[in-house]
Amino acid sequence: MAKSSLGQDPDSSAAVAVLKRAVELDAESRYQQALVCYQEGIDMLLQVLKGTKDASKRCAFRRKISDYMDRAENIKKYLDQEKEDGKYHKQIKIEENATGFSYESLFKEYLHETVTEVWIEDPYIRQTHQLYNFLRFCEMLIKKPCKVRTIHLLTATDEGFGNAQQSSGLEEIKQSLRSHGVLLEVNYSSSIHDREIRLVSILFFHNWDTF
Repeated sequence: MAKSSLGQDPDSSAAVAVLKRAVELDAESRYQQALVCYQEGIDMLLQVLKGTKDASKRCAFRRKISDYMDRAENIKKYLDQEKEDGKYHKQIKIEENATGFSYESLFKEYLHETVTEVWIEDPYIRQTHQLYNFLRFCEMLIKKPCKVRTIHLLTATDEGFGNAQQSSGLEEIKQSLRSHGVLLEVNYSSSIHDREIRLVSILFFHNWDTF
């Protein structure tokens, strides 16, 4: 198993953190989560390599990248075999303050050209950072190869001073999506508590809890 020992170069500190987490998850046999972190960390480390001029450091980075890529490929083969054997159940647990879980890394395998509609239930699309995260998620949905045309959001109303901020923020996102030919439908509920995302395609749909 690969170990994260990339030194103290500040430019690689973020990659080190993600890859260290990948190794920890790998050791705990949490292979799907480990694979996500390995892939994210490798991408980050490749960016560090591009900006590194020192020959010895470049060589060290290449060796580490190769080691992590080999491990990630082995995990992928194992998971693919589990799928073929009917033993695979995908569940990703994202712990508080965890890193290496971008929207792209979590949802990329599901975002193919047949996806046309997305249903989102999240009671916490209220504050500025929550609205921003929702916007980032929507931006991912309108990128190729996706052909999403409608996004349905069910959330809870902010009953405090943030009500106006929530309304205006969602309206801005709605207008932005409309310019891309995507309709955002927003509804409110006082009884929802869990987060759920459903990707609906013209052939089938995936349904899973994000947390």
